[in-house]
Formats: sequence, structure tokens, C-alpha cells
Amino acid sequence: MDKLSVMHAFRRIVERGSFARAAEDLGVSPALLSREIKLLEESLGTTLLTRTTRSMSLTDAGRLYYDEASGILDAVAQTETRIREGAGAIRGHLKVNASSSFGQTVIAPMLPAFLEAYPDLRLTMSMDDRVVDMVEGGFDVSIRIRSVMPDSALVARKIGTMHQRIFAAPAYLRKMGTPATPQDIRQHRIIGFLLADHLTNWALHGPSGQASIDLDPPVRVGNSLVLRDLLIAGAGMGTLPDFVSKDAEATGALVRVLPNWELPAPEIYAVTASRLGMDARVTAFLDHLRAALQS
Repeated sequence: MDKLSVMHAFRRIVERGSFARAAEDLGVSPALLSREIKLLEESLGTTLLTRTTRSMSLTDAGRLYYDEASGILDAVAQTETRIREGAGAIRGHLKVNASSSFGQTVIAPMLPAFLEAYPDLRLTMSMDDRVVDMVEGGFDVSIRIRSVMPDSALVARKIGTMHQRIFAAPAYLRKMGTPATPQDIRQHRIIGFLLADHLTNWALHGPSGQASIDLDPPVRVGNSLVLRDLLIAGAGMGTLPDFVSKDAEATGALVRVLPNWELPAPEIYAVTASRLGMDARVTAFLDHLRAALQS
């Protein structure tokens, strides 16, 4: 027996003063309603309604049940209304996860404007290069950069594309020479990104097709900001995502190596745990993030 449904039916019967009229409102048969109320009375061990062929009235127990059931049903309706209204409001607690480099270079600069726009919002920003368990961590959204997202119960929405290119400092290239072909890369000191799919193989694509370069980087780091700083210092040659390389390239601290060649471009995904759609907090955050990616 669905107690809330039976409570709702009982209240409708009392308020309409008739099984037939209540059944019409609820889209069921009077016989079904009668059986449901009989089962309810049996479960409670008392009579709630006295019925004759011409009239129906509440017993004392029926009046008590009507009053208490009405309060419960009204409280449930009010709770559902508050939740629906809250789902569209930009308030509450938003928990976001992203990699360290993406969080520092893309998300952090946009946060002041985002928080100013939504002063009632609380934010927890976790930056971790590990792939976290969103459900266990209680995150509303995780920003992940992947060539392909693995199948899972999570929902991934593409919000951008990341380009990966080869960089070195001008001083390093003056000293060690500039590669003219992808094969020349093997003659250089490579600094590898420890967490990348391409740590030991660069699958480049360029004007003359594809080039696969096997590598054994003597220096490997797990943070692309550290990798960028090593490249700027002239410690070697390596690949960087565009959101990390942009400023260093603009100032001339780093230059593109083999500028017509790139690694495959992974996608930037916003990953959520719910298939019911994003709530207003996540939507607002991703709107600001898309604007930051386009700037």
C-alpha cells in the first residue's frame, strides 16, 4: 500500500463528500477507492468512514486521520516546491574539481567575476591531477580533459577543445638547434608530462601526414605548470596545452617548435553525476567557464 497515495485519496473523498466524485477526480474507479480505504481501515484497526446509500461521515478516528494526513501531504508539497524553486536558484554550495594546471590558469582568473555575480553561492574548488571519485567526493561538476571519455554512469558534456603543441625556449633552440622535421625531435632533451597519454610517443599530424615519434624523456613531471617553467628556463623541449602555453608564447618566453605539427587535440568535458540535467549553479559556472575558454 502506497501510504501517500492512500492519504491523498482519503482526503479527496472527504473533501468531495463522495467516492464517485473523488474517483472521477483521481481517474480511478469507485470500486478501487473503496478497496483502498477498506485496506487502510484494516491496517489501522478502526473505521474511518461510516457510509450509507445516501450519506457518508467521518468517525472520530477518521477526522484525526484526515487532519494528520492533510498536514503530511501539505508538508510534502511544500518541500517539493522549495526543491524545485531551489533547483533554479544560484545559491547554496557548489563543489568543483579540476586539474591543477587548468584550475590555476583558466578557472582561478574567472572566479572573482563569477563569485561577484552570485554572492549567495558558496564554492569549494578542488584542484587535483588525480581522477577523483565524484560521488565519494560530493562534487557537483568535474572538469576533465580526455581524448575519449570512458563509459560510466557519469554524464560528460563537451565544453571546449584543447590543443597540444611543442615548445622550447629561444635560448635552448639557439644552443641545441631547431628541429626541421619530426624525426629531429629524437635528438633533443625531452621533458615529458607524466600523466599524458603521449608520455613516450608523440603521434604528430602535420602538412605531410602523420609522424609517430617514440621517446624516453629523461625528465618527467606530473604538473604542466612545472613543465612550462622548466621549458622557459631552457631545460629542454616538451608539449604544452594551449591554456598553459598561451601567455609564455605571447611574451616570447617560449616559441613553437615545428609550428605546422600538433598532437591530437583532447576535448574538455564537464562531468556531472546526474542524468537529470545540470542545476542552475553548475549551469552558471559552466557559462563563465566557456566564456573564459573563448577569451
